[in-house]
Amino acid sequence: MNDIEKNIREEAKRLLDENLVDLVIGYQEGTLPLQTAPVFISSGDEVDKLVFNSCCKQNLAIYVHAALKQHHQAQERVKPEDKKQKVVGVIARGCTSRSLVIHLQEQQYLREEIVVIGVPCSGYIDKNKLAEKTDGAEIVAGSVDGDTVTVETAKGTTKLKLDEVLAGNCLTCAYNNPVISDFSAGEIPARDCADEFAEVDEFAALSESERWDYFSREMNKCMRCFACRNICPSCYCASCFAEQSQPEWVGAGINPSDNQVFQVMRMFHMAGRCVDCGSCVEVCAEGIDLRKFLKKLDQDDQNLYGHKAGVKLDEPSPLASFRENDRETFIFEPE
Repeated sequence: MNDIEKNIREEAKRLLDENLVDLVIGYQEGTLPLQTAPVFISSGDEVDKLVFNSCCKQNLAIYVHAALKQHHQAQERVKPEDKKQKVVGVIARGCTSRSLVIHLQEQQYLREEIVVIGVPCSGYIDKNKLAEKTDGAEIVAGSVDGDTVTVETAKGTTKLKLDEVLAGNCLTCAYNNPVISDFSAGEIPARDCADEFAEVDEFAALSESERWDYFSREMNKCMRCFACRNICPSCYCASCFAEQSQPEWVGAGINPSDNQVFQVMRMFHMAGRCVDCGSCVEVCAEGIDLRKFLKKLDQDDQNLYGHKAGVKLDEPSPLASFRENDRETFIFEPE
């Protein structure tokens, strides 16, 4: 057990034992090597389940939203004098805390309904990079010790540097510490991200036809399983456009144009709201390169509006606010 795990366990136990929270959402060891899973703890006796390491991938903010939304809906049927507040504690790294900020900005719940247990994060292991480094062999055991990842397969044991298998979004993340927290389990230096948009710039340098060909090829892989939407902490519309029939925005069949419409519309819903947590890429069964396009929106958000999603509670998305000093040159001088 590392110091961070010790700290979050102690704080989670305190919060639960003192009835300061009703639930703590965190990570537990998964059933597969080098994997973790979300865990929901309602008793101080269960805190030993909590872990935090480079295998923790999920953005837990989505579960905070689900738990509080379910509670709010249940309270609608309760008499005013009998209504109760539910408080959720959550283990939050940088990207998770930014998603929590977006939820607060969009008034999904109140600040007093969450207790943020902040954890420093240097990144998580990308399953696709790991598979590539091990030639796709089934992983039977694995461990992380400092900056070394040890992987055991039927072909033998492989030792890798952690940075070799970190997710792309983690390699360009400057928010290694939470932007909001009620308790800090530790702190690490921020990563140098001078080349944060290098991949976007490289892609933008291609011709229009080359960019479209790449986009088409990637979207043609989509089988519309909606895993990317379902895991995204910023996707919580009561009725998704992709499932509406009046009007029908996206056809029920699987064809290239419907795939493109679904992905384009979902991406634009993320404008000014995507925290680059990489959850959508991690769960995509077809390995679709969604991040390159979402990162372009992130770049535009920063260049056009000087805004970074979920970083400051008092700076909501440009699409959810109005500022008289917005330059808006893109309207008359589109690139």
